[in-house]
Amino acid sequence: RFNLGLIPFSFVLRAESGPFGMFCGGFPLPRASFGCNLCKTPLEACEMYTRAANMFKIAKNWSAAGNAFCQAAKLHMQLQSKHDSATSFVDAGNAYKKADPQEAINCLNAAIDIYTDMGRFTIAAKHHITIAEIYEAELVDIEKAIAHYEQAADYYKGEESNSSANKCLLKVAAYAAQLEQYQKAIEIYEQVGTNTMDNPLLKYSAKEYFFKAALCHFIVDELNAKLALEKYEEMFPAFTDSRECKLLKKLLEAHEEQNCEAYTEAVKEFDSISRLDQWLTTMLLRIKKSIQGEGDGDLK
Repeated sequence: RFNLGLIPFSFVLRAESGPFGMFCGGFPLPRASFGCNLCKTPLEACEMYTRAANMFKIAKNWSAAGNAFCQAAKLHMQLQSKHDSATSFVDAGNAYKKADPQEAINCLNAAIDIYTDMGRFTIAAKHHITIAEIYEAELVDIEKAIAHYEQAADYYKGEESNSSANKCLLKVAAYAAQLEQYQKAIEIYEQVGTNTMDNPLLKYSAKEYFFKAALCHFIVDELNAKLALEKYEEMFPAFTDSRECKLLKKLLEAHEEQNCEAYTEAVKEFDSISRLDQWLTTMLLRIKKSIQGEGDGDLK
């Protein structure tokens, strides 16, 4: 029986040993050549690296798969085959995601450079989102995640993919608020809310965005929140009858009276119908802590 983990190395050997091979990142190559012929052209070497990469994937050797795809991408670039090079860099990134998040980002950035050079901005935006998600989930670098979501949104806007751009911007706003960059979050929530309130299919989402913008105002200053609430009601009359608007008015009243119990009761009533997510819970707690005498309590 063949050792599935060793089979791909025969293909790597063919690619490495020919005149167009490149050292493939320190693979522990076996001494035997497995009786394979050497690659005589760059294209043959590309094919060998790709075959090796796919077999490494089957064997779940993700680092080796990523490395082989990466070498194929570099050879495709030498052959002036930009599309194939970008595709191989993406394949490398997807393999590395399972073993080396930073190397995955490097490969995806290489693909993005090629796609932007080709004018393929929608595809580039998609890969910026993937990088942002790696920073979110694996490397926990929210500032860098924000930067990639912003770049994706910018590319989507340029291609008139406004719905996709808005999704990225809303991620930016949520993280900006968590990082206490409230003005940035407010501007995005107001922008997206204004863009959606006149769309028959999306207008019901506008109340959520104005609600979140008002909460960010509230954390900064109570008067700002009151003025913002009046502005949102004037801009979007349907907001007035929403549960979100009614909650804001109750919270403003409780805050003005420095009534912690009334504040908590209003939040509990809202939560009994619409469950609070982690973001809303965090923002509401920040507001509650500004009530005199309220320490590090919760919303219960």
